[in-house]
This record gives sequence, C-alpha cells and structure tokens, in this order.
Amino acid sequence: MMPNRTERPDTNRRDWHNLKSVLPFLWEYRGRALFALACLIASKVANVGVPLFLKDIVDSLQGKPEQVLVLPVILLLGYGALRLASALFNELRDTVFARVRYHAMRKMSVRVLEHLHNLSLRFHLERKTGAISRDLERGTASVSTLMNFMVFSIIPIAVEFTLVAVILLGNYAPAFALVTFATVAVYVIFTIKITEWRMDHRHEMNRLDSQSSNQAVDSLINYETVKYFNNEKLELARYDATLGQWEDVAVKSQTSMSLLNFGQSSIIAIGVTIIMFLAANSVVNGTMSIGDLVMVNAFMLQLFLPLGTLGIVYRQVKYTLADMDMVFRLLETPQEVRDVPNASALQVTLGEIRFEQVDFGYQAERQILRGVSFRVPAGTKLAVVGHSGAGKSTLSRLIYRFYDITGGRVLIDGQDIAQVTQASLRKAIGIVPQDTVLFNDTIRYNLQYGNPQATQVEIERAADMAHIRTFIESLPDGWETVVGERGLKLSGGEKQRVAIARAILKQPPILIFDEATSSLDSATEQAIQQTLHEVAGHHTTLMIAHRLSTIVDADRILVLDKGQVVEQGTHAELLALHGQYQRMWELQLHEKD
Repeated sequence: MMPNRTERPDTNRRDWHNLKSVLPFLWEYRGRALFALACLIASKVANVGVPLFLKDIVDSLQGKPEQVLVLPVILLLGYGALRLASALFNELRDTVFARVRYHAMRKMSVRVLEHLHNLSLRFHLERKTGAISRDLERGTASVSTLMNFMVFSIIPIAVEFTLVAVILLGNYAPAFALVTFATVAVYVIFTIKITEWRMDHRHEMNRLDSQSSNQAVDSLINYETVKYFNNEKLELARYDATLGQWEDVAVKSQTSMSLLNFGQSSIIAIGVTIIMFLAANSVVNGTMSIGDLVMVNAFMLQLFLPLGTLGIVYRQVKYTLADMDMVFRLLETPQEVRDVPNASALQVTLGEIRFEQVDFGYQAERQILRGVSFRVPAGTKLAVVGHSGAGKSTLSRLIYRFYDITGGRVLIDGQDIAQVTQASLRKAIGIVPQDTVLFNDTIRYNLQYGNPQATQVEIERAADMAHIRTFIESLPDGWETVVGERGLKLSGGEKQRVAIARAILKQPPILIFDEATSSLDSATEQAIQQTLHEVAGHHTTLMIAHRLSTIVDADRILVLDKGQVVEQGTHAELLALHGQYQRMWELQLHEKD
C-alpha cells in the first residue's frame, strides 16, 4: 500500500498514470471545466492588458498639455475596466469550477469505499484501519488540491507567460524575451531538480504519518486491553517514537525547502535586475519611452511574482501526487474473489447445502480443510463441532464465498456457488456470528440492518423472538439508544441477541449460527435455544457449536478434526460410537459439575 524508497525510479511514470486516472472523474462535468478554462484565459488577457494601458497612460502624461485632460481619463477608465474584468472572470472561474472539483472528490471517495467493500476478507483481516483511513483522507483531498493548482496556478501562469512573451517579442529587442525565457527556464529546471531530490522526505513523512495514525487508532480501538495491562505508557512511547522519526524527517524537509526557496528567489532577482538594466539603458538611448519601462516592469512583476509561487505549487503538486498514489494503488489492489463472467443469480427453491470433497487453506502451506464432504437437506439442521482450529468457522466463510476453495465444490440447490453472483448468494444466507460487531448507531438501525425496508412491527416481532425487546424498551432512549463503536455499550449477550434479531429480520432460506449463544447466560441461552429451534424449523440451518448441549436436537452432527470429518450422525448415534464426540461430551459434563 505504501510508496517506499525502492519505488522511487518508478515515480514519474506513476505520476503520469495517476494524472490520467483523474480524468474520468472530470468527464461528467467537462462542459463546466471547459467554461472555467475559457474564463481563466479571459481573465489573463485582461490582466496582461493592464500594463499596456499603464504604458499609454504614462506616455500620454508626457504629451501636450491640452491632451492631458482627455486621454488619461479614457485610459484610466480602460485600466479600471480591465482590472474589474480580470477579477470578474477569476471569480466566475472559481464558481463554475467548484462543482467540478467537489463532485470529483465525492466520486473518488465513493469509488474507493466501493472498492474496499469489494476486496476480500483476507485483505480486511490484514488491513491497518488507521493507516488506510489516513491514506484515504489525504488521497481524496489530493484530487481537489491537484485541480486547484492546475486551474488556479499552473495553467494561469502558463497562459500569462505566453501572452507576455508574444508582446515582448513583437514590440521590443529580442534580448528582453531571451532574458525572460532564460530566467524562467533556469528557475523551472532548478525547482524540478531540487524538488525531486526532496521527494524522498515527503514519501517517508507520509509513511510515518500513516503509521502513527494507525498506532493511535489501534490503541483507542483496544482501549480496554490497554487498561487491563496498564500499558498506557507503552502505547504513548510507541506513538511518540514514530512521531519522533516523523519530526526528524519533517525538519530535514523544511531545511531543504528553505534552500530551495532561497535559490528560486535568487534566480528571479537576477533575471528582473538584468531586464531592468536593459530597459533603463534603452530609455537612455531613446529606443524606449518611460511608459515602455513602466510596462516592462509591470510585466515582470505580473510574471515573476506568480512564478515565485510556482516553486511552491510544483512541490505541492508532487506531494499531492504522492498522496494520490496511495489511493490509486489501493484502487489497483485486485479483488481476490470475483464473479465469473456472465454469472447468474442464485435460484434458491429448497435451500439444500452440499460440500463435495472441499479442500481449502488460507495459505498454501496452511491447509485447513481436507476433502470435506457433507450434505444439509433442505429444512434440516446440521451441527458442526470440533476442537479450536478444526476448521468449523471456515465452513461459514466458504458458504458466504469470502474465499475461493482450492479443491472440490460447494453447492446450494445444485448450483456451484463459484458460478453465481456473490450478491445473490449472500442475500440467501443469514448469519449470527460468534463475535458480533455493531455499527456506532442506534439499536433500531442495527436491527433494521437485516432488512432496511422492515416496518416497526416487523422489527419489534424480531426483537421479541430474540428476547431483547423488553431490554430495549427499558433503556432511557429505547430504540434510539446509540450502541457505541463496535457496540461496546452493550454486553456480549445483548449484542448477540441483536445479531439474532437481525438475522431473523432478514428471513433468508439458509441460516448459519456460529456459536450464536456463546455469550449468553444459562437462562437466556435456554430461551434463545427455543427461539433458534423455532426459526431453524423453517430454514436450512448450519450450527457451528462449542457447547454440545446446544446442538443435541440437530438432525445431524459432524465432528471435525484437523480439517477432516471424522464422525457424523445424530447425538445418540455419536455417543454410541464412543469416539471423539463422546469424549467431548463427557468432558463438558465434567466441566459443568
């Protein structure tokens, strides 16, 4: 994700690639963009016309006395009109271009979030939330910043420079244009060379900035863990160490920028001084008037003052491109799980699930499932048990197609889930996960997430079935109670009951309960078990369980061990085998005692 020093030789190619990648975001408002460009050119034409009027004003004041009361008034009015026109077209350009700029930011933000949602579970398990958040913040803002610099700085300077060059070449000795061109050329080359040298510091600052942001967010997300182990100082020391490195790099960056600024100012000062010597000498020789001297001086001020900021603009554009590069690299992260071309929607009539010789590993060297085969007939309940690491929860991830299997097939109603759209597949499945994470919003929002179109009556019914309605209505804010980040304001049992109600509200043909009662007390567990039994009666249900007492009524039970099905049958049949299931059962009975 992060640009690093080994990527520096590729920077220029990446910059052009990123610039081209921005163009599609502008295309929707290309008419506005072109009109803004026309306003920009009109503004600069008016701006360049100001020194021409100034020259005529000065020269007219050296004319005959009877002309002084007539011509200066007309010229002064023209001078004022041009300044007014320049300001008007500038503001019109800003107003028209605002929609282009902010719409591009919006589109970029939405596209990045959409891409993140489309990336695989593997990516999100490995991601650093704080770093990504910081990268996205800088990256989407960089689109607006780049457009600002292009439309408000770089293009205006180029247009004005062209107009001034035409006037100088057409009206004065070639030496004026030659010195002007040479000064600009030396300035640009110096700026580019030094800025390229300084870019390593910016890349390193970005890397350390994202790293520190990730550390801060990570420590806040794990606030309770920090408190449990009394490690506030450890977190602060880690954060401060990273910021210390960032500070050192930032100081180097600022020091080198001062060197760059002084060099740029020196080049401009030398160029302007030479131009003024040439102009003053021409006045003395009689080849130029005082008005010409004033006009050339005004041109140089108009040209070199913004050129003085071109160095800053170039640096900022390079920094902006570095920021933007992080977002485009993220957008180029490939989707691990993709719909096949022309994938059809899953058609669920019964809801039968079948695993056929399924092999899977999160890494090539870490095989999780080995030749797993089983069938869950429509409307029945299959339970999966086994020790930690046996691969139980992996089954639910594969049914959802969060990962692609390495061998075999997973079928729903005879359809290979790898051949149907992921959206239609996931629409047909509801899950109550072991670790329920809620949005930092109201209880109503989190419940209704299972079915955004659900009515209040349907929401209340689902809450009743999950035995959580009484609790919700006892809260001061009731259904509008905000649950906090990741649902931290609720207990584990309360969060799990919200998850159960949410799954009920979705009303899918297939239900997965991944240790759905693991956080409940015994009394609530018994009530929820009855609810799950009622709900499962109308669905095909896969229950992943640690507590064997919760699945004794399953139609069939699979025992997984080291990624293989070692036993299967009903509760009574498995006990009669006197195998692994029977040993697990006796162990849990002793634990209760």
